[in-house]
Amino acid sequence: MSAAQRAPVAVISGGTTGIGLATAFRLLKAGHRVAVFSHGEASVEAAGAALAEAFGSGQSLARQVDLRDPAAITDFFTEVAHVFGAPEVLVCNAGISPKGPDGPPDVSDLSVEEWNHVLAVNLTGAMLCCQAVLPAMKESGYGRIIFVGSLAGRTRPRIAGASYVASKAALSGLSRVLVSQYAPYGITSNVVAPGRILTPLTGSAETKTNIDALTRIPTGRLGVPDDVAAVIAFLASEDAGFVNGAIIDVNGGEFAPS
Repeated sequence: MSAAQRAPVAVISGGTTGIGLATAFRLLKAGHRVAVFSHGEASVEAAGAALAEAFGSGQSLARQVDLRDPAAITDFFTEVAHVFGAPEVLVCNAGISPKGPDGPPDVSDLSVEEWNHVLAVNLTGAMLCCQAVLPAMKESGYGRIIFVGSLAGRTRPRIAGASYVASKAALSGLSRVLVSQYAPYGITSNVVAPGRILTPLTGSAETKTNIDALTRIPTGRLGVPDDVAAVIAFLASEDAGFVNGAIIDVNGGEFAPS
């Protein structure tokens, strides 16, 4: 069955909580079939049940995948293609940001193991997902790739550590390469850079970190996952065909580039 005859297929890494799960709901409402994955077994089971309850079991699937394992990524995308067809949309949302009791480590104290671990998930994992979808997108002449970056990768970071910041900033470079190489084939690549969004990763609104962040946001509130999901859903749509190579900040005005 061709893409024109079936509902478009979207894959979301880190798609079982927070921004990723909100994006899954948005895309399912827009008529996509959606495959989500993450590393946590409990969140995969919960997300799979929630999506099936809301949209029916035949419209989504949720799997546990370790982005550090190239073979597991290949197996997942093979299953998606078998069940739904080749994805037209890829949302690279998965990310980790290790912190100790006093926050992220100083660069002088950062271990090579932690550095490599974060980049393997946040950056290399995203690249491997791109490799999994690009051949079919190129063949069909259509594709949407959206990277979820971060405010920390756009300006001086206040909270995140070096490995996280470097990985999120590097996604913009990867996106620019995709624009250069794949725009002639109808494939767009863009970055959404969230600011302080209330997710399981950032904790509750009452933490000192989030209270401090609120004082820097002109809009007067912290973000919620659907604020970001709405932008991702637009970039994933046919209407966004002339938006390519963009970095879209979703931060309530905390960072306003010139």
